[in-house]
Amino acid sequence: MTSAATQASSFKSIASILMCVGFLVAGNGLFQTVFPLRADAEGFSVVLIGLLGTAYFAGFAMGCFWCPRIIRSSGHIQAFAGVAAITTALSLAFPILPDPYVWAILRFLHGIAFAALFVVIESWLNDRSDNDNRGRVLSAYIIVSNMLTIAGQLMINLYAVEDDRPFILVAMLICLAIVPLTLVRVATPTPITTAKIDIRSLYHLSPVGLIGCFLVGAAEGAFWSLGPVFAQQRDFDVSDVAFLMAAFVLGGTLSQWPLGWLSDRVDRRYIIAAIAFGGVGTGIVIGYIDLTGDWAIFALAVAHGALMVPLYAMCLSHANDYAPNSKMVEVSSGLLLAYSTGAALGPLAASLFMGPERSGGLFAFIALVLLVLAVFTSIRIAKRNRDYAERAEFVPVPKTTAVVFSLEEDDELPADTDTAETSPNLR
Repeated sequence: MTSAATQASSFKSIASILMCVGFLVAGNGLFQTVFPLRADAEGFSVVLIGLLGTAYFAGFAMGCFWCPRIIRSSGHIQAFAGVAAITTALSLAFPILPDPYVWAILRFLHGIAFAALFVVIESWLNDRSDNDNRGRVLSAYIIVSNMLTIAGQLMINLYAVEDDRPFILVAMLICLAIVPLTLVRVATPTPITTAKIDIRSLYHLSPVGLIGCFLVGAAEGAFWSLGPVFAQQRDFDVSDVAFLMAAFVLGGTLSQWPLGWLSDRVDRRYIIAAIAFGGVGTGIVIGYIDLTGDWAIFALAVAHGALMVPLYAMCLSHANDYAPNSKMVEVSSGLLLAYSTGAALGPLAASLFMGPERSGGLFAFIALVLLVLAVFTSIRIAKRNRDYAERAEFVPVPKTTAVVFSLEEDDELPADTDTAETSPNLR
């Protein structure tokens, strides 16, 4: 296949995947907004709502182990279609069975299903990209995700929180996500050879990628589970809750492409550290400074989202820079496992920071998590620079190296020496 034909095939595949992403995240965005509001309307406590968020992300972590085996046995398209159908049915079950114990089970199963869907999507996108454009491809993925998440969040205004129709709309959108990958002919990813997640090897491959995904998961899991509760405790009505959540996502959408473009040209870890430090400041301001006027908190929400939302894509891109295509499902599953583990712990931990008079505790928790990420990333940058300064002679790694996970523990050297010499992330 010629280079032009290969590029056209990759573009068609990426476009189809992004269309699928659009329907999926629109449904998930609506669900993530309506669910805590409906739980609050049912009389659930803040801690119980946090536990329901933990149940979702615990299921998400479980799905990261389960999904690679399904992809290996049935392929990406069949795995996605089957799991999307299950997710549709689960979404319709919530209004039928409004019991906290049943909802905890459903949220756990929901988490397993969504993990499988996102592993398929992210491993497929990484297979269709390379180190020179991965930041931009994943930025496009995040931009589409953010824009359609905003659209889904704003759909909350179509019906009352107590109405069952938002859950029906969620099911319809998730079902439509199957269409672009099943009715359009697209190039399938490289077949996977193993389905085992090796966290230790993944840490050696990229400490910042793995730890970063865990910490970003803790921050975002807390935000998505308790952000609407924070807004309600600040006396926002339902429409303003939706607009506030959308403002965070809008900020991430506006900053994602320029940050992705920049990260393709410099060491991605510098970007991660800088925006994490910035997120600490905006989080503290939102949580503890009494802002006058709705416009002020909406503007600050945009700024905070511009710093927090792109972090996952930055960590994902950084780790995948060093993984061969045959390992993309394993790496994507491992990073999603790290993210979901953090996200499972985040809502519960953040709920302990909150209370009727302590709504700002949510953003105090988020600021603390981002501070840890910024400091850890800075330490890794300093360590690599020190290692390079102490290294007397560069010994190239031959292209016949069997597997990327057998490399030395210095995480920042890719498997291919050509990449080590030309990658903009090593300048």
